[in-house]
Parts: sequence; structure tokens; C-alpha cells
Amino acid sequence: MNALIDFCALHPGAGGALRCAFTSARQTLVAHTLAEVRPLLEAVDALSRQGLWCVGYVRYEAAPAFDSALAVHPADGPLACFGVYESAQPWPQSVATSPAQARWQAGLDRPTFDRQMHEIHEAIAAGELYQLNYTAPLQGELQGDPMALFLAMLRAQPHGYAAWLDSGFEQVLSVSPELFFDWQGTQLLVRPMKGTAVRGVDAQGDLEQAHKLQNSPKERAENVMIVDLIRNDVSRLAEPFSVKVPELFKVQTLPTVLQMVSDVQAQTRPGTTLADIFTALFPCGSITGAPKVRAMQMIKSLESGPRGVYCGALGVVRPGGHATFNVAIRTVTLAGQALRCGIGSGITADATADDEWQEWRHKRAFLERASAPFDLLETLRLEDGQLPEAPAHLARMARAAKHFAYPLDASDAAGHLQTLARAHPQGLWRVRLLLNAQGHLQAQASAQDSNPPNVSIELASRPLEAADGEFVRFKTTRRAHYDAFTPQTPGVFDTLLWNRHGELTEFTRGNVAFLLDGRWVTPPLRCGLLDGVARARYLQTQRLVQACVRREDLPRVQAMAFFNSLRGWIPATLA
Repeated sequence: MNALIDFCALHPGAGGALRCAFTSARQTLVAHTLAEVRPLLEAVDALSRQGLWCVGYVRYEAAPAFDSALAVHPADGPLACFGVYESAQPWPQSVATSPAQARWQAGLDRPTFDRQMHEIHEAIAAGELYQLNYTAPLQGELQGDPMALFLAMLRAQPHGYAAWLDSGFEQVLSVSPELFFDWQGTQLLVRPMKGTAVRGVDAQGDLEQAHKLQNSPKERAENVMIVDLIRNDVSRLAEPFSVKVPELFKVQTLPTVLQMVSDVQAQTRPGTTLADIFTALFPCGSITGAPKVRAMQMIKSLESGPRGVYCGALGVVRPGGHATFNVAIRTVTLAGQALRCGIGSGITADATADDEWQEWRHKRAFLERASAPFDLLETLRLEDGQLPEAPAHLARMARAAKHFAYPLDASDAAGHLQTLARAHPQGLWRVRLLLNAQGHLQAQASAQDSNPPNVSIELASRPLEAADGEFVRFKTTRRAHYDAFTPQTPGVFDTLLWNRHGELTEFTRGNVAFLLDGRWVTPPLRCGLLDGVARARYLQTQRLVQACVRREDLPRVQAMAFFNSLRGWIPATLA
């Protein structure tokens, strides 16, 4: 059994992060039956106190080993599996040998989702539940190196409790942002994650979204229900009066969503073992609901099969017994070339099917980002050896590189552009500057045709589902969501897009401007669109102002224009 562990520090700026590799296991402990689970954990505890490292997982379906009232489907693999190691090794410098691409297929359609949401709400109204964590699997197929997929997942969901394990039976690729528990000596910390909001379009937007999340009655109720459940679980092994909640409703910023977490701390009683910790806490209440026994019964009735390692726990026990485990969300399992990843959310009385469906899509964004390689992209106008917008394009690429965790040498990027400009001292050229995940830059130039005096455009027949996603807000080579709207009508230049709220956003290749009520306006970024370089310049010079424009406003539009930094401003007419 081999493993990689990349666990962040428990508190920002504090020590204790763990990033290391484990190879050549001294032995592998496996539990195939419920009766074997507790003895396995007792052995892990004992071996760690003898100075060994233990790394592994406990499947969600191991729950009845700790309480026979907890209902689960039959397991589809070992209930628990741990490798035992003499020492931790440094994180390898290079672990991926080739790119990876994953193709995913949803395991749940919207009508079924809506029907099961209704069942959950009926159970809540009947007083059976306060909350239920409802999930469904995505099935996929991998082409390429599993390690490349794990590293791409790690870039997409950094600074959490990530691990890769190869048990021989399956590989587990987890980039969970949620800490299950950390237990060192007698100090126990549990950090449930409940409450989700989509990221803002910028730092100010993040602050506004975080404020809304922290003050949302629905999200606060969801969080506090699970905190109360976990306080009760922790009290089963805590010293009297030692259970505390020092932090409540703290917001963590992840690449695609904001998540609310709370800390539950306690001092464990003398003689407490790792098996006792799992008996009291497992599975984590954040992925079951409350009350736990009834929630798990309903989960079994709603979900068609086992969750597996997803929603279980994965972690490391250091020499001396210091144990840190994640809640295995944002977790992919791989058997052969077959991939599986669960997505879910907590359902309360005031949850709506539309909002939860969108939350699932936002949570799945880390997987979509990691499932195929892509480059960051800037397209510039080079005219007679001059790149007047280069600083703005480089600044935008730097923002994207920070967001996607791509290494960028800004001076190297500027040098690539200067070299290309010197090589093309005359004429009009279209320049593409590309940056890949390893920090490699490319600059390409191709002849640019002259602009037409005006263009014909058409309105999209359906909303762009990625309207609030990162592949809309940042410019990359991943354009399938735009390519799906490529005009099919001869003579039509581009398609005008709109989001699920009916708000007009942009074209597939440029921004849009409307002459409306005597002023030129362009949609605000919150509608879901690219922060175009020309757009920023026009806003700064007050040629444009920001205003939301809806589809039903189109009859009032007096004029329209397509624009970007490559082509400038082109009058447009709706076909």
C-alpha cells in the first residue's frame, strides 16, 4: 500500500501541516467484516504508540461496527484499510508520468432529484428529521495517469486534507476540505462543514457572499443542527464540562465555493482509544444529518447503493497516537479505469430543489476543473510591432494563475510577448499567450483579418449553465460551454448569451454593449461573464456603465455592439 498525504495546518498561519509520502508498508491491515473494524482500529492505535505511522481509511459502510442501529447498504470493498510504515518520506518531486482526462456521467436526473427532495421534506415535516445529507454518485472513466488526475484535483481544491491511497484493491483520490477530527493527547477537535455559497466575482463579492452566508437563517440552522449533534457525540468520551464551541459560523474560502465551519473541542477521558473516537463520532454528522440514526435509515432508502470511501474518513495516525482524519468528501475512487465520485448537500425544511441542484453543480466544479488539462489564455492585438494592451492582459492572466494555482513568471510572460512583437514589426496580428499547469508559456501569432463594418448576431436558445462558473470568469482554452453556442446560421457572427435568471451576459468571443434609455451599458460581472480588457477600459473612460439587462428588455434596446480588445467596437444587429 502506497500513500501521499497533504494535510493543511489546523489553523491558518499555525504549524502542523503534513505533506509526505509513504511507501513499502511494513504491513497492511484490512477489515472485511464489521467484527474486524474495531480490532483493526485498536491495532492502529497500538502500533502508532510503538512509534509507527499508520495511514488509511474507514468506509461509510463500517458505521454499524460502532452502532448496529446505523443503517447502510452492503459494502463494495474493505470496510477499513491501513498501511503501517516505519517512517514518512518526503513528497516526491515528480509523481505524474502523463496527462489524465476523465469523462463523467451523472447518476441522478432532475425529476428523481425533485421527487426525493419531496420525500425528505415530508419526513422533516412529520418530525422524523431535522436535516438529511442527501448524495448521489457520478460515474466516470479515466484515460491517462491516475496521479495526474490527483494532482489536478489538488490544484483545483488546495489547502485542505488531501490524500492519495493505493490499496491494491482500489485507488482513493481525496481532496477533502473538511477536517473530521484531530486528536492529540487528550485534546480533540472536530470541525463540521455545513453551509455553502458560491464565490463572488472578486474580493468584494466574496466578502458580500460570506456575509450573506453567515447571516442566512437557513445556512445557520443547517450548521447549528450538526454542531449540536456533534457536541452530543463528543460528550460520550469527553471529560465533564470540557466540550466547547470556540468558533461558530466561520467561513472558509475554497476555489469555487464558500463553506461555513464550526469548531467543537473537548478533552477526552483517560483510557480513550482511537476505536472509542470512531465509536462516538463516525460517520461525521455533517454527512448524515440529524438525528443520525433516522437520517442514515432514510439515506439507505433514498440512495441506491453504498457510498464507499466517500463520506467515510481518511487519515493518518502519527507515532505516539496523534490522529488526523478528513471527512472524505471531494473524493474519487478508481478501480481499473472506472471512476466514482459522490456529490451531496444537507437538506433542511427551507431548502429548495433549485438551490440544492445549483449547490451540487458548484461543488462539482472542482472535479470539472481537474478532469481535463487546460491552459490559461490571453488573446492580444499586435499592430505594427505594438502591443498597447499587454500590461492589462498580463495582469488578467496573473489573476487567473492565482485562482487556478498555475505558476506564472510575469517577467517571462512579458518577454515572450516582446520577442513576438519584434518578430512582427508590420501588419495586424492575433497573438495568443498560453500558460499551462506546470508554468510553461507559449506565445503564438497569426494574421488577423480586418473588422466587418457591422455584424449580425443571434440570441441563445437556452441559458448558459456555466454562467456563474470559473470557466466563464477566467479565460482558458476550455471552451466547450461556449462552443455549444456557435452559430449555425450562415452569416451570423456570434451568439448573445444569457444566464438561468434571464440576464444577458456576453457573446461567446467578446463582451456586449447595449444602448438603452439613452446610455451605453454592459452587464455587471455578477451576471456571469469575462472581465474583458476592452470592457475595463471602456468602463474607466465612462464610454460604458454597468447595468443588468434582461431578455425582455431587448425590444427597448436602441443599438448594440460586440467588442473585445482584439477587434475593438463593432456595431451589432440581432438577427
